[in-house]
Amino acid sequence: MKKTAGIISLGCPKNQVDCELMINKLQKAGYKITDDIEHSDVVVVNTCGFIESAKQEAIDNILYAAELKQHGRVKAVAVTGCLAQRYREQVMQLIPEADAVIGIGANADIAGICDAALKGKRTESFPPVCEMPMNGERTLTTPPYFSYLRVADGCSNRCTYCAIPLIRGEFRSRRTEDIIAEAKTLAAQGVKEIAVIAQDTTKYGYDLYGCLMLPQLLKKLCEIDGIEWIRILYCYPDFITDELLETINSEEKICKYIDIPLQHADGKILRKMNRRGDRDSLMRLINNIREKIDGVTVRTTFITGFPGEGEDEFITLYDFVKEAAFDRMGCFAYSAEEDTEAAAMENQVDDETKQKRLDIIMRLQHDITCEKNEKRIGEICKVIVDGYDGYTDSYYGRSGSDAYEIDTQIYFTSAVELFNGEFVMVKITDTDEYDLIGEAVELL
Repeated sequence: MKKTAGIISLGCPKNQVDCELMINKLQKAGYKITDDIEHSDVVVVNTCGFIESAKQEAIDNILYAAELKQHGRVKAVAVTGCLAQRYREQVMQLIPEADAVIGIGANADIAGICDAALKGKRTESFPPVCEMPMNGERTLTTPPYFSYLRVADGCSNRCTYCAIPLIRGEFRSRRTEDIIAEAKTLAAQGVKEIAVIAQDTTKYGYDLYGCLMLPQLLKKLCEIDGIEWIRILYCYPDFITDELLETINSEEKICKYIDIPLQHADGKILRKMNRRGDRDSLMRLINNIREKIDGVTVRTTFITGFPGEGEDEFITLYDFVKEAAFDRMGCFAYSAEEDTEAAAMENQVDDETKQKRLDIIMRLQHDITCEKNEKRIGEICKVIVDGYDGYTDSYYGRSGSDAYEIDTQIYFTSAVELFNGEFVMVKITDTDEYDLIGEAVELL
């Protein structure tokens, strides 16, 4: 009888790719991957440790797995991912039920580590993070028509609020030929949409080739048969070049969508974050993007309540959001992370003020989004089918303006049966705040 492994994977798409690599290694080692966590032989918890809420979610899931072991429902528990990498000693000491606590550099050995755990051997392994595998076969945990494509890992920007360099190390790109080979494999498996990801996607290639190589990589990806949509996430603003914008605009397969985590708009706060720019320079960037990419959708994220953010700085952020009128936006209250420079800064903002400012920004963005959605009524757009909703008796999917599991859904009716991963032309007929409503007019 095959050994079974239940996987709990938390956090961002980069962590999800790590998980898919580990699942494939476990399968090759003879493990059956099961959704029935409570009756698996070993539970692998792939943790996130980016901000406080993510750390708490990771701890809750580790304790859940540990409780299953205590009650004899699972035989072993292995913990990996960012939380394990960052808090190795605490996890080993405070959660003795964990049979293995390993850093991301040990992910390649996950099958052997799980074997040892099932034999009663406790493992603690933390090789250098640069040993974390970025190449290799993956077992997709996304729908079969969609996949993330990681082009680099780590980050060298050293934003003062961010623990990523402490956890995942310096920025390191994958070789272009390895990325293209993986994308061809994904296409052969039936993947139609890929989302290009890294902690800093726009810096791709700089460490390997001495120049920014994302435009060249994108053009090669566009040549792959079977891939119909290519979306770019996590674009650091400093490396958004005219060449990149022109590539996005000219290549038919690339979604006219750009995700730029700006974090703030006040020059003083940005400098304290160890980021460049101010409201005027960022507005010039947004205008340049909109001028060079026809019909572009711009997504961003901001942080409220960063140390030193007073009323004036917050008003600068508010006014910028209002002027820029982003198509998509997320916002987070600042979370002081241990061992980061920002956590030791003076003039920390209290939690109530952080949350109040976040709510104000999100109410503003709600109004902007609703207004933009109203203007889309009557538009006919290409949509990928993500599923069927029995409650509304309609299909749902996304246009090129919407990233998987992040952005707006389009709910629409169809006179013919549709299948997940198909493309269809949909006419927008109404809105429901953030989501859109429509009807299929042509199957592609």
